[in-house]
Amino acid sequence: MKREGLAIRAISNMALIFLAVCCIVPFLSVISSSLTEESYLTRYGYNLLPKKFDFSAYKLLFTNGNTLRNAYMVTAFVTAAGTVGSIVVSAQFAYTLSRREFMLSKFLSLYLFITMLFSGGMVPWYILITRYLHLKDSLFALIIPCLVSSWNIFLLKSHFKAVPEEVIEAARIDGANEFYIFYGIVFPIAKGGIATVAIFIMLTFWNDWYNNMLFITSPEKYSLQYMLQSLLLKVETLQIAQSSLGADVGEIPKNSIRMATCVAAAGPMVFVFSFFQKYFVKGITVGSIK
Repeated sequence: MKREGLAIRAISNMALIFLAVCCIVPFLSVISSSLTEESYLTRYGYNLLPKKFDFSAYKLLFTNGNTLRNAYMVTAFVTAAGTVGSIVVSAQFAYTLSRREFMLSKFLSLYLFITMLFSGGMVPWYILITRYLHLKDSLFALIIPCLVSSWNIFLLKSHFKAVPEEVIEAARIDGANEFYIFYGIVFPIAKGGIATVAIFIMLTFWNDWYNNMLFITSPEKYSLQYMLQSLLLKVETLQIAQSSLGADVGEIPKNSIRMATCVAAAGPMVFVFSFFQKYFVKGITVGSIK
């Protein structure tokens, strides 16, 4: 039995190492391609190590450093404010639905489930944000539309349901109100699941560019993702002008600039995910057991 256990453990470790390599290799290839000269990238394709180092893609990316820095600040603010606001709203909603004594729990759960299947459409949504909420060209237009997610609420509801009823009843007997019970007792107990949902919310706000395209008109309010997308469109426009009109604009690092934008966009989230990894694993494991 001991040898069988060692064999199973060795096979499991080898499988995990293989999966880790499959996850790391594409990211290393992206970094290598962003540092490779465009001509070598076109000739030899993507490699794990650059055949000839070239920083022209990053030079083009950081040509207007103030614009990039401002886009990072806008995205960081929207991500931080949106994540905190979404966690507060979603957690309170989920806790309310998890209480058996709440009479409207089933009705509101059904209502949330219907919103996951059907939506009002883009036109009514756009009219609501711009005409009734008056959020056109405002950073709140990047926060409020993504503030509540039915999927996140159901995930948090499952974690709050696992909190023992005896703990909540004991707090009520001691005279604690619902606000203190939630933030002082339930919230710390379910912090693993809350951190897991917070990562999902953070990635949603960080990667969002669609709302920016719809509602933001001022360049100083562009998010990082939308600014990088605009840069890629400009590079493609220059390449079309060079090929069709014969305009001499020099060598355009089309492929390497794409990889450089991926590194610039994904870099901060890699460190954030590494920091929250222990909570993420704990939240997923506890949630699956429950």
